[in-house]
Amino acid sequence: MLLHLRRSLVMAVICLVLFGFVYAFAGTGVAQLLFKNQANGSLTANGSTLIGQNWSSPKWFHGRPDDTGPYAANTKANRSGGDNPLVANGFNGESGATSLGPRSKVLLADTKQLVAYWHSLGVNPTPDLVTTSGSGYDPDISPQDAVVQIPMVSKATGISPERLRTLIARETNGAQWGFLGSSYINVLQLNQALARLG
Repeated sequence: MLLHLRRSLVMAVICLVLFGFVYAFAGTGVAQLLFKNQANGSLTANGSTLIGQNWSSPKWFHGRPDDTGPYAANTKANRSGGDNPLVANGFNGESGATSLGPRSKVLLADTKQLVAYWHSLGVNPTPDLVTTSGSGYDPDISPQDAVVQIPMVSKATGISPERLRTLIARETNGAQWGFLGSSYINVLQLNQALARLG
């Protein structure tokens, strides 16, 4: 019996070292070697290209309303921001979409508030600009979402609509591998390119 116990302990230690340390270090090493930018969070001087930023000024293109209007962070209400199912139910939690359905009065009120917000900026919003993403932190918008914001950005920056259309076309990424998904624009990268224009 002592022999079986010793073998079990040796096997447990071997598995702990192999899968607890060697595997983790090897995975981290491969990620740092082959995918350094992604493994380190795809950080730029203004944030990460993987997480949506809160652009509130009309001189910038805005992303989806994951941290805007009714979903904005509010320290007085102890709300961290983002479209968060636990926040929607009264508690702070992790990222994710709310579980509010199409008949929800809260969802309807939030959407009306976002439509009014966009209209106050002179933008006729697309559906994506008044609905949150599945993760609550989507960094991308469609080219159409950017195009409808041209009058707002042009008025605030003085940059001509034609130059903004050219910028949007240049910053548009095609579908992955040419057929997966649809064209998209990373809002952080678009705004960084906009800053270089001005």
